[in-house]
Parts: sequence; structure tokens; C-alpha cells
Amino acid sequence: MGSQPQLVLPPITDPAMREQIARLARRHVEAGGLGMEIMSMVGNSAENLIERLPGFVRNRLDRMTRIALSRAFSAASGSRRMMRDRGDLFNRMASTVSGAAGGAAGLPGAVVELPFTVTLLLRAMLDIAAEHGLDPESEEVRKECLRIFAAAGPMEEDDGTDLGLLAARMTVTGQTVQGLISKVAPRLSVSLGQKLAAQSAPVFGAVVGASINFTFARYYQEIARVHFGLLRLSRETGMPHEALVEALRIEIAHLGGRRA
Repeated sequence: MGSQPQLVLPPITDPAMREQIARLARRHVEAGGLGMEIMSMVGNSAENLIERLPGFVRNRLDRMTRIALSRAFSAASGSRRMMRDRGDLFNRMASTVSGAAGGAAGLPGAVVELPFTVTLLLRAMLDIAAEHGLDPESEEVRKECLRIFAAAGPMEEDDGTDLGLLAARMTVTGQTVQGLISKVAPRLSVSLGQKLAAQSAPVFGAVVGASINFTFARYYQEIARVHFGLLRLSRETGMPHEALVEALRIEIAHLGGRRA
């Protein structure tokens, strides 16, 4: 059998389009540093946080995350029908209050609070999709939300090098939202596991829970603006989405090199 032909992506030559991609790349890079700043303030490191969790929690993280994602779409869509356009600040504060409540109750409270946090994060993403002129109820937007969840979390350093690979893996023809959830859950469970471990620290309790949830909300809102910004740019210009993703990945890598 012969090898599959490699997709040749057209270069981005329009100066205005390149400037828009550069702005999105800067937003992506700046979003990635927020979580580490918060974590350093509370005296924790993102590294090895999951090892601090009890074994029974670590073993169930994937399943907990998969269930939370599956239920979050219905809950988030329902909340949008009751109350639309809540804005970034409202969503961040709602997540912050949720984190404070969960952190105050230690690990059991953090575990109970986890699916509510996932729903709030998804609701914020759907609001941003609507802000960019996209249909929050569409399969396209729901799949893009899962791509956002699959990005490195705010406690991890992400230089954008896996953006192209991630886009390729998650645009398989015929892939359903439920099928993508199974792929995304293991990656997202790492970020949520770090969040649970830090949030359950008895010394910090509600304060660290609120701080971490605010960071998660802000991070995923910023990453959502990058993803939906690319979708809108693709629709407005007719440029293939894959070409824009690759241009963004290269620009993020350049920004990383300049800061090194």
C-alpha cells in the first residue's frame, strides 16, 4: 500500500491576516502563564501534584472527567437558554465562588465541585463562540470546545507545538462528540487532577480553591478566544482552518523563542 499524500497547506501572505494570527498567538502565550503565577503565589508547583491525591481518586479521574464532560454540554446549553451573555467576569466569578466552596470542604468538596466547574468552563466557551458569530448548539462548536479542553491546562507550560497534531487527530471524518470526549478525557483529567490536589491542601482551603478556579476560567476563556478567532477568520477569508492552525503554531513557537 502506498503512503497517504501529505496535505500541502497554503502560506499566509496577507499582512492583515498575519497580524490577526500574531495577536491570537500572543493571547495564547499570555494565557498559558496565568496558572503558574497563581500556583507560585500559593506555594505549590504544578509538577507531581497528582501524586498527592489518594489512590482511589487518581484511579477514577478519567471516569470522573468523562462523565463531567458528557453531562456538561446539556447543563451548559440549558443555562444559556435561561440566561444569555453573562460575560467573562460573571463566568469567572461564578467559577471562583464554586472553587471557594469546594476548597473549604477539602478533597471531598473539591471532588463534588469538579463537574460543576467543568460545566461553568464549557458555558464560558459557548458564550465566546456566540460572541464570534458561531452557533453554540452546533456540532462544530461543541467539537471545538473539546479541542480547547484538550489543550494544556493553566498549570502546564504549553508552547503550542502540539496544536497542529491535536487539530489533525480531532478532525477525523465522522467523529462524534461522544467519541471525542473519550479522547479528551484522559488529557483533561491531568489538569483537573492537578487542580484537585492543590485545591485540597488543608492549609489554604477556600482561598486556593477560589484562586485556582478563577485561573482555570480565565485560561480557558482566553484559549477559547484563540480557537474561535481562528474559526471566524477561516469563515471570513476562506482560508483552510488547518493552514491557520499551522500559522498560529509557528507564531507561538517564535514567541517562545524570543522569550527564551
